[in-house]
Amino acid sequence: MLALIFPGQGAQTDGFLHRLPPHPAVHATLDEASSVLGIDILTLDTPDALRSTVAVQCGLTVAGVALARALADEGLKPEMSAGLSVGAYPAAVSCGALTFHDALNMVRRRAELMEAAYPSGYGLAAVSGLTEHELATLAARHAEAGEPPVYIGNVNAPRQIVMAGANAALDSFLARALAAGARKATRLAVSVPSHCELLANASDELSAYARTIHFSAPQSIYIGNRGGRPLYTADAIRDDLATNMRYTVRWFDALTVMQEMGMRVAIEAPPGQVLTDITREHYPDVAALAASTLPLERLTATARRRLETR
Repeated sequence: MLALIFPGQGAQTDGFLHRLPPHPAVHATLDEASSVLGIDILTLDTPDALRSTVAVQCGLTVAGVALARALADEGLKPEMSAGLSVGAYPAAVSCGALTFHDALNMVRRRAELMEAAYPSGYGLAAVSGLTEHELATLAARHAEAGEPPVYIGNVNAPRQIVMAGANAALDSFLARALAAGARKATRLAVSVPSHCELLANASDELSAYARTIHFSAPQSIYIGNRGGRPLYTADAIRDDLATNMRYTVRWFDALTVMQEMGMRVAIEAPPGQVLTDITREHYPDVAALAASTLPLERLTATARRRLETR
């Protein structure tokens, strides 16, 4: 089975929209996005623009949908889709649960709410080498020591965890994690404290907005963020998208479920490669391909060959 996986905020790089494949479906998607958002979408990947949560999240959504459409035009339609954080939105478009037009508008609203809630002073940090339980214990000790709280935001792999919180609290916590045996602890290019209770109010506002948007039952398998499980109804996918900013993203659970359900080839949408690396490390029998590293013609040929031989 073919799965499309879509990266979240932090995967963005300068000029990533300009490096999308030169394919008619990509050009049409860029034009559609520009029309929906009322801007030239290709202005969203400059160094200045990428300081904006709105620009980053909208740009990642466009890149994901553009790649999915180009693959579909080449005869590669996924049996399952999943995305990390904002990547869940192009995943929902990919499986037919949400239109691209509505996804763009909902992502823009999502990013505006997140940015307004915490315009500065907050962010995310990745910690490698410690388990979720170990980091939860360290976070509790951190709070007991009188530090502002930090939260487990993403469980990307058993020992690859993203923490959320205020900048000073994260910096202090990273030192604590390294002292406790973390292999690596680094800040991410994200300026909001995603996937924790700090965004509860913003999540409630987005949930109210989402009730005005039409969702459909998915035409292929959609794997949710919060539970890392397949979701089969329009309401379940609406809730997953509207609330994932508030809850820990269970990416490794989602990846495991896809593998158990028969995923044999996984293609990661531009500009990401981290999800590909995680898949290769933990599920080497899955052919994981990062679209940003291969020309579209080679990507499609490789995917077809792997699907035929597995």
